[in-house]
This record gives sequence, C-alpha cells and structure tokens, in this order.
Amino acid sequence: MKLLQPYHSDALNLKNRVVMAPMTRTRADNEERMATPLIAQYYVQRASAGLIITEGTHVSPMARGSYHVPGIYTQQQIEGWRLTTDAVHEHGGKIFAQLWHEGRISHPDLLDGKLPLAPSAINPHHHAYTPSGMQETVTPKAMTVDEIRQTVHDFAQAAQNAIDAGFDGVEIHAANGYLFHQFFMKCANIRTDEYDRSIENRSRILFETLDAIKEKIDIAQVGIRLAPLMNHAQGITQDEETQQLFTYITKRLNEYGLAYLHLSGITGDQSADPLKPVLDTARYYRNIYNGTLMINTGFTRDTANRAIEEGMADLVSFGVLYIGNPDLVRRFEINAPLNASNRETFYGTGPKGFIDYPFFV
Repeated sequence: MKLLQPYHSDALNLKNRVVMAPMTRTRADNEERMATPLIAQYYVQRASAGLIITEGTHVSPMARGSYHVPGIYTQQQIEGWRLTTDAVHEHGGKIFAQLWHEGRISHPDLLDGKLPLAPSAINPHHHAYTPSGMQETVTPKAMTVDEIRQTVHDFAQAAQNAIDAGFDGVEIHAANGYLFHQFFMKCANIRTDEYDRSIENRSRILFETLDAIKEKIDIAQVGIRLAPLMNHAQGITQDEETQQLFTYITKRLNEYGLAYLHLSGITGDQSADPLKPVLDTARYYRNIYNGTLMINTGFTRDTANRAIEEGMADLVSFGVLYIGNPDLVRRFEINAPLNASNRETFYGTGPKGFIDYPFFV
C-alpha cells in the first residue's frame, strides 16, 4: 500500500505516510502546564506513525482557551516536552509540535480574569473548557496592533522553544476557528486597519508570523494547518470571499518552502457522504499547492490509500482512530480489526482512555 510506503521531500523523511493528527487530550493537569511522563508515554505508544503532530500547545498565557492543555512558553514547559521528544526519537519516531492560540474561543477564567484576545470584539457564542467546566464564551477584546505584534513574536519564540525541546518541527494551527482563522474570516474580523478589509490584510498576521519564525528556525521545519471547508462551526461562517481567501493564502505559501500544508476536513456539515467535500477540497488545493499536502478527517485505511494513490495528497492524518489504536500502522499493515475509541475519555485526566488501549497481538 502506498499509504505504508516511505515519504521523502526536501523537508521530510518519513517511514510511512500515516500521520497522527493533533488532538487535544487535556492531560497536562499541573500548575506549570507542562507535558508529563504520562503524555510522553501516550506519544511513544504511537511512534510507529510516519509523523506525530502533538495536541495544540499554547504559545503564551494569553493563548489559552482550554484547561489542562500544555504550553511551550516557559523553560519548565520546554523541559516537559523534552520527555516526549526524547522518548519518541528513541523509538524511531518523528514529532512536530502544534503551536496554538485560541483567540476568542476562551474565557476570563483561563486568563486570570482578562478578556480573550481576538481580531474584533465579536462573541463566537461557543464554549470554553475552564477549571469549573464548560462555559459560554464572552465578547473578547479587539487586539491592538501592539498585541498582534506580541502574538507574532510569541509564535516565533514558541517555534524556537519547540526546537530547543527536541521537536523535529512545528505546525502553525491556523484552522478550526482559532486566532488565525478568526483574522481570516469576515464574521470574526471587522477591523479597519492593516489587518482587515482586503484578503491580503486579513491574512497578513499569518505571513508576518511565518516571516518571524523563519528568523528563528529553518522554515522547512514548519507546517501550516488550514480549514477552508469550515462553516457554521466554532463561530466561523463562510462568506463570498472564503474560497478566494484560502486560494490566495495557499498560493503565497508556495513561496515559503514549508514542511507541508495540512488541510483540516472539518466542515460543520452533516452530509450523506462526509468524505466527498474533503476529497473535492484536496483535489482543488493539490492543483495550486506545490509542496507536501496532508489531508484529514473521516479516512479509513483504504480511502486514505486511494487518496494517495490517486495523487490527491501525499500524507493522510488520522485523529479518532489514533486515540483507540496506538499501533494503527501495524493494524493497517495486516488489515487487523480496530479498537473503538471511547469518546467519554477523549478529555479528562489520568491514564484511562489515554494509554490503556490494547495493542494487536
């Protein structure tokens, strides 16, 4: 199967094309917001993946929007992540850190009473996971230009911190209704300065961030995650310029020599064939993106292999399947049955539903 064959590019050398997708698991239940030995065990169980992309890790205290999520902005957090990277590398794996700022999908209870930062003061009417459970989001604070510049700096420093922690690279989370995606979309961004009005201005923060990161680390160690399909989810509603905007972003990304472009398949739609819009989107962006393309959401062993065989993508990332199947690559190799993933333990604390799924014998 081509899915199980190695993949080589100027930026990546992977033992197979199966990628573990980034998934929030909320196991960093400590005051320092550090990745722990338990988290290291979770990732090392899955080191047979061609590439692991970690759960989103916050780039600053103001980037937080979920409780018990690890950060990567203190020396203690860098050392915590080193437990994971060392263990994954010892088992022959490769691992990228997903860098995350949740923007308006947050709550003052996570930010020492401060309002969440966002492009504009528009409530997404969503929920945030706080110390007291799920709470309704509030109207955020519109970022000043200085706060935008600080956030760009935070991402660049977080990228350096990730490399210092031993990661093979980083993925910028610019998808799924979080900060960058909020800047992109008219429903979340009604600014009247250099970060709004035109498509170029709404995407400006992403390219400023990439330019800042490449001053810190090799840009070939950087991937980007986008969600061009997302609509009526996480406070995001598409508009008449959505496809034009993501086409513009993708074409500009060709200039950077990134590790990959990762397309999230989240749509907010419950269609009869949920894979069709994902594949249609993959075909569209495959025609305009010159680098490594990774696609995600709803794939099985066979549909993923077919997408790669037909040239729609180079890599496929798997989320829920990887929660329940730490040995997913082996199960794909021998076409073994898959464990069901227990949604009740996707979030929470402790090992249950985290590191206790059985391997296939």
